[in-house]
Amino acid sequence: MSLADWAVLLTAATAAGWVDAVVGGGGLIVLPTLFVVLPGVVPQTALGTNKLAAFSGTSAAVITFARKVPLNWKQLLPAAALAAVAAACGSAAVGLIDRALFIPIVMVVLVGVAIFVTARPAIGVTMATHPPTRRKTLLVLGLAAGLIGLYDGILGPGTGTFLIITFATLLGTEFVRAAAMAKVVNCGSNLGSLVFLGATGHVLWTLGLAMAVANVAGSIVGSRMALARGAGFVRIVLLVVVIAMVIRLGWQQFA
Repeated sequence: MSLADWAVLLTAATAAGWVDAVVGGGGLIVLPTLFVVLPGVVPQTALGTNKLAAFSGTSAAVITFARKVPLNWKQLLPAAALAAVAAACGSAAVGLIDRALFIPIVMVVLVGVAIFVTARPAIGVTMATHPPTRRKTLLVLGLAAGLIGLYDGILGPGTGTFLIITFATLLGTEFVRAAAMAKVVNCGSNLGSLVFLGATGHVLWTLGLAMAVANVAGSIVGSRMALARGAGFVRIVLLVVVIAMVIRLGWQQFA
């Protein structure tokens, strides 16, 4: 690769780290960039290389958020472990599934998310008056980790966004806390997918490690901005990213 190629990929990784830390969706920045810069790369290798960068960035975001946001590790760590297993299963099945079938479904869900967040401005801005029961919390965490983790291993874009919306809607969690919780679960799904893809030779390690450094830098900046500016800022970025994801996936599907 040329110096310009390195600059493009590292810039994309930095931007993806920022977006992922705030609301998720960084994969829609890195994966298309990888395909443009490395036109011969197979999808599994692009996904695996991105997962190395994404896992590093989400790990940094978890550390940054955890310093400011109280997290229930007894609930979140098992959810992250489940997400890791689900994502590994998804990555194992990626060669057997036509991922194009998922894109229209994901687009519809994203449009629904945008409409819902716009129509319900109070969602995610404040904590629920009546916190959910422990049983409900564990159920939501388990379903989110399993289903969204599986999706992350198969396709990936918007995983963090789906987790944030799930926690804000079903658990009444405000967006900053939901983002912190999502990072823990997403860290697990990234790790599970990375382990499988790395073991099967689908990671460009030198490039992935360089992009990981850039992703961590962007992630730290993004998580600090989310903490400093609060739920209103996260909500705005969420809507912008969701709309961008719909446009990008639509272009990928119909172009």
